[in-house]
Amino acid sequence: MAKQFESIDARLKDFIGRQHIFFTASATGDSVNISPRETGCFRVIDANTVVYLDRTGSGNETAAHLRADGRLTIMFCAVEGPPMILRLYGRGRAIRRDSSEYENILISHYDGTEPSGARQIILLDIDLVQTSCGFGVPLFDYRAERPSLDQWTDANGPGGIEIYRREKNTYSMDGLPTGMFDEA
Repeated sequence: MAKQFESIDARLKDFIGRQHIFFTASATGDSVNISPRETGCFRVIDANTVVYLDRTGSGNETAAHLRADGRLTIMFCAVEGPPMILRLYGRGRAIRRDSSEYENILISHYDGTEPSGARQIILLDIDLVQTSCGFGVPLFDYRAERPSLDQWTDANGPGGIEIYRREKNTYSMDGLPTGMFDEA
């Protein structure tokens, strides 16, 4: 039932655009991380490149794993409508907020606007695209995005978010550096 492709075609791009959640999976030799993300921050740059605007969270495992290993998988699964799972496999990297590359992507793919708490952009260079049936994924009805992250970042303000990132996002849970505050 699984089908493999070299890139994202129009049908798969349309599928991505209809989803409300995706998951990122990264790993090193010693640890694995899986994180859910809302799709409003996700962009297909071209048939073999995607990005998502990553917001401040309780950890920064993905950035640490990408720095240590580089492998990244992004998975979408239909929880409404026809069943399907889509996985994007490849090599990823974190793009720092203070870089010209971040600014260029923000302008060209996000209308120059970043959500509160934006900390970096994650870029995936796709090696393989795979679909599978998704028959085992339950049906859910989407209601809305949670306002909690916006409320939290707004309440902490830029200074509070900077302090939080330095405390919680500089190293992964297993002590790997994320590169967020390295000298450019």
